[in-house]
Amino acid sequence: MNDLLNERIRRKLDVMPDEQAYQVLDYIEFLESKYSQRAAGAPAFQKVAETLEDTMRAGRVPITIIRGTMDAVGKAGRFLEGLAAAGKAAVDEAKKKQVDKQVEETKPPQ
Repeated sequence: MNDLLNERIRRKLDVMPDEQAYQVLDYIEFLESKYSQRAAGAPAFQKVAETLEDTMRAGRVPITIIRGTMDAVGKAGRFLEGLAAAGKAAVDEAKKKQVDKQVEETKPPQ
């Protein structure tokens, strides 16, 4: 999708009430199934959140409850992403220190 079309759709969705936005989502998913198109794979946590959201919608949970739940799930997802990034940074730093130590040990004495 080109950037202009993407932005035009995003502007319209941004002002749309959640109930209508869910109708748009349903239509997009209908088109995907009709034309056998698969959306790009979402990260694992995103898939879990989408499944939860779809289950709540199928159970006819009120939109306000779904919105609040998904806001909480989104915050949890951002927290987990930050935690994963911090863990990766710690591992990268430990690897760097190990490499630096090995380089020091291989230097000839002066």
